[in-house]
Amino acid sequence: MPRSHRRPAVLAHPDASELDLFDVLHALSDPTRMIIVRTLVASQERSCETPPERSCGTFPVEVAPSTLTHHLRVLREAGVISQRDDGNRRWTSLRETDLADRFPGLLDTIVAADARQQGRQPEPSAG
Repeated sequence: MPRSHRRPAVLAHPDASELDLFDVLHALSDPTRMIIVRTLVASQERSCETPPERSCGTFPVEVAPSTLTHHLRVLREAGVISQRDDGNRRWTSLRETDLADRFPGLLDTIVAADARQQGRQPEPSAG
């Protein structure tokens, strides 16, 4: 297999204790990455699976696959999402508990602010 198509053996995820506020804020500052996060938040609200997972090709973004990979990597390396490989699919989930433990209320606040900016009412928080 060509080198460019190989996936890393282990995906890098920071420990919850290593999450950095500025890295998280940077990751959440991009509109495409916020679509990914909003999609995961909505998946959690509709799912009994803990945490719910989505395959990478199911996010409603209009970017090239390589660009989506970049955005997911930024979110993963900041600790916003977790990813795991299963065969030829990569599954993504939101690290909501880790974020809430490290930065209480941050994710809810950002998602609500994003909803207001987009002209939508945010969903009521489950917590």
